[in-house]
Amino acid sequence: MSNDRSAVGFGPASVVADSRFGWLLDPKLVGLAAVSVLIVVVGGIVQVSHGPFRMSYAEVWRSLTDQRVLFDVQVWQAFLLGHELPDMSRQNLVVWYMRLPRVVVGIFVGANLAVSGAIFQAVTRNELASPFILGVSSGAGAAILLTLVFLGGLTMYLPLFAAAGGALAFLIVYLIAWKNGTSPVRLVLAGVIVGTIFTSFQHGMFFFLQDIAVAKSARAWTVGSLIGTDWEEVRTVLPWSFLAVVLALAGARQLNVLLLGEQTAKSLGMNVERVRFGLSSVGVLAASATIAVAGIVSFVGLIVPHMVRNIVGSDYKKLVVGCLFAGPALVVSADVGARLFFQMIGAGGQLPAGIVTGLIGGPYFLYLMRKQEALGNI
Repeated sequence: MSNDRSAVGFGPASVVADSRFGWLLDPKLVGLAAVSVLIVVVGGIVQVSHGPFRMSYAEVWRSLTDQRVLFDVQVWQAFLLGHELPDMSRQNLVVWYMRLPRVVVGIFVGANLAVSGAIFQAVTRNELASPFILGVSSGAGAAILLTLVFLGGLTMYLPLFAAAGGALAFLIVYLIAWKNGTSPVRLVLAGVIVGTIFTSFQHGMFFFLQDIAVAKSARAWTVGSLIGTDWEEVRTVLPWSFLAVVLALAGARQLNVLLLGEQTAKSLGMNVERVRFGLSSVGVLAASATIAVAGIVSFVGLIVPHMVRNIVGSDYKKLVVGCLFAGPALVVSADVGARLFFQMIGAGGQLPAGIVTGLIGGPYFLYLMRKQEALGNI
């Protein structure tokens, strides 16, 4: 990394201490949000139009803008509260009830993972940190698989179990990396070690799966997939996502202070360890809620915050908001891209979104490592 950190959007020099809401009108942030929304809308329409019951893009758009659905309280009670679904036309049923949830879950997955990665990068002051690299994803995944194998009747609490597994993994990583403090290199190496251990534990759990359907679902879940998601997954991830995003936005000022360094933060009256623990908990919650409904979608938490930071800077008010838009754009486009690829080559089946994000994120991770002279430091 260049010694002039502010030149690449990292460090205190790029943090804007603006307590007003004028930063929301930053042209770069507005542009990023507009492009991201456009990608999500276009990707969503393409995704919804494909399936056994084929529809044109115009038909999908008419269904999505149908006021009989948009303003029907009973319909939204069915979607968000699990009430009985009222009568709908066949086209609206296919679009809204059967296919749209996949896009909505993709939006939550992208937003949560991007925000989680941004938090961990500030907490560790390491631009290579993410839920995947720090072992949080593997820990949360192991907890979910353990629940599916031995506690099948408690699946309604999957986000809580995932959060506990992710928190345990991050705690282990932090303890391993601690030696009179931590360093970016030790955190990354400890995360790789802990992630490998929890991943091996996940693989071991497959030998206890007796139900073929559960085993097939678990296999797709380990690579991160939006296939087969419905409004139940939306209801599962929605409250935890809302809580995590609100807490992340509320903690933006503390995240900015952490970027100034531990000594500076302490001189400003911050209890660094307490704040670090609290913000890490928010990151774990965001990542774990995502893993509970879509599995381990890798590298989103690494590459999205870095890209957004290069566009809007390191002010975490802007960075968190930017991640809320850019994360969904990446996941939705990766999911629809995987589906279109299989159709282009004339093959049946669908490729999980986690494989696509891994194919994108892996080379990008190597690019970051080659680019920076001081590995990982923000």
